[in-house]
Amino acid sequence: MVDAQQDIKKDRPIFRNIGLAQLIQYRLPWAGKVSILHRVSGAALFLMLPFLLYLLDQSLASEISYQKFQAITGHPLVKIMILGLIWSFLHHFCAGIRYLLLDLEIGVEKVDANRSAIIVFLLGLALTAIVGLKLFDLY
Repeated sequence: MVDAQQDIKKDRPIFRNIGLAQLIQYRLPWAGKVSILHRVSGAALFLMLPFLLYLLDQSLASEISYQKFQAITGHPLVKIMILGLIWSFLHHFCAGIRYLLLDLEIGVEKVDANRSAIIVFLLGLALTAIVGLKLFDLY
């Protein structure tokens, strides 16, 4: 009887009252990090949509507005902002494909989900680096 009660106690979930000090020590798995970054990138894309539409308008309206567009996007701080938006798009896209595969129950196992999260994170960074090199005229 005592052994059965001990087994029940072992199977119960652990409640963690996470304060700031514990939150710093808590290690989030890769899938959790990618999930949070997916939400952050989606929010960034949504919030920067007016800026992106303004840039699109400036690039298409006329020849003079295209020159204005080039002047705006030639500034290094704007290039860094654009690089952040490029990362947001690429990460959001890659993570979205991962979530579609998870919805199809592909890669649901813990090891596979962890591996796919790491791949999404690295793929987003690698694609951003490639586009960033072109953005800063390094190739």
